[in-house]
Amino acid sequence: MAVKVLIVEDDLEMSRLLQLDLTQHGYEAITARNGLEGLRMFHDQRPNLVVLDISLPMMDGLTVCQRIRELSSVPILIMTATAITEEEIARGLNLGADEYMLKPIRNMEFHARVRALLRRASRDDDPLQSVAYSDDYLTIDLNARRVWANGQEVRLTPTEFKLIAVLVKHRGQVLTFSQLLEQVWGPEYHTEHHYPRIYVSHLRRKIEPDPKAPTYIQSEYGVGYRFTGKS
Repeated sequence: MAVKVLIVEDDLEMSRLLQLDLTQHGYEAITARNGLEGLRMFHDQRPNLVVLDISLPMMDGLTVCQRIRELSSVPILIMTATAITEEEIARGLNLGADEYMLKPIRNMEFHARVRALLRRASRDDDPLQSVAYSDDYLTIDLNARRVWANGQEVRLTPTEFKLIAVLVKHRGQVLTFSQLLEQVWGPEYHTEHHYPRIYVSHLRRKIEPDPKAPTYIQSEYGVGYRFTGKS
């Protein structure tokens, strides 16, 4: 069965080109022209991936992202025509986005990102499922793909889950920025050196008792990060 991709884009020409391109690469591509239609189609069609423009009529893309994330962990790739700052990426992550891309979309990069997002969301080839961590504050069940902090379940995007999974698997070891990019995002992201910093910062806000004085994810200045847990 073909992987189903929902494209929510109000630019008719761009929507048509993305749909044609994805179809030629073996995906089932469906489209919506505004945020409300995109949200309705998400409920009706249950896609494997959502490609979502920020500037949409009826309901903006970030609101659509937030509504989808309340119900599902499906990968969400956000497209924007304006320059992306780290603050904007952090805001999108807070609402549940997995990835940002700047328009105009470059074909090879787009498909690399789509493959990477689907790979991160897949359970089938995940060698980390048998690894787990638990203490009186944080519980990470990688087999069930669920995380609890202070007794409350934490909703993670596929990228956030992959990041915590890799860190837990290598508990006590420093993983360099390059290693994290390779293991979490994939080789397509080898130049995105800011990604680990942004995503770790956001993950800390979700799981740490005090994100400014982290207990679990420790920084090795200029090198990378390690997951320590409570001693």
